[in-house]
Amino acid sequence: MRRLISSGSPFEVKAGYSRAVVQGDWCFVSGTTGYDYTTMTMPESVEEQTRRCLATIGEVLEEAGFSFADIVRCHYYVTDAAFADRVFPILGETFGRIRPAATMVVCDLIRPEMLIEIEVTALRQN
Repeated sequence: MRRLISSGSPFEVKAGYSRAVVQGDWCFVSGTTGYDYTTMTMPESVEEQTRRCLATIGEVLEEAGFSFADIVRCHYYVTDAAFADRVFPILGETFGRIRPAATMVVCDLIRPEMLIEIEVTALRQN
């Protein structure tokens, strides 16, 4: 059975996607930026944006019946290679024991205030 999860972001409706899709034991979380979707505000620093991304992802995973421990794959998109060393400690706090497969890509994001976007895939641990 397929289940769609929303974070309440106006981008989801406008662009036609779900924050997450649960299919069986899998949860696919869309790329998530640092917006606080209740206020539509964006922190200025990449560190705070990273923390906000992870908070949103955690909320979505919980709603879907998953946890960070279920994450098996991460994709990180940053707008500046110099951000890697600034966000690695934050990512390490969250994923250090989980150690999912991960990739970081330097690229442009769709809004200039976006400095990082994080996408994860989780597999329910039985």
